[in-house]
Amino acid sequence: MQNDEFGLEDLDDEKTIAYIRERLPQELKEKFSDDEFYYFLDTIYDYYDKSGILDSNDDYIDIDINKIAEFIVKEAKKNNIGNYDAEELFFIVEGELAYNGVIDEE
Repeated sequence: MQNDEFGLEDLDDEKTIAYIRERLPQELKEKFSDDEFYYFLDTIYDYYDKSGILDSNDDYIDIDINKIAEFIVKEAKKNNIGNYDAEELFFIVEGELAYNGVIDEE
């Protein structure tokens, strides 16, 4: 059963990445590899866990996309993954949130 769960998570990540790529500005659509996207998603989920942002019982959650993008930049640098621009990662975080229905699509 656990292998099935991992398979479903991978499939959802693939769908999330495809969705985000569609929403990105043209100059960013091919800039990042799939491996980088997987890293970005994992780091976004780490941010959610560490910040406790999703633990709130409120109907309204205040999510600062810039803070999440900055967190990815910091973690990527710390883990020797690469140097990224928070302004570019903003679009990836925004796409992940839109895919999951946390924010409205524009």
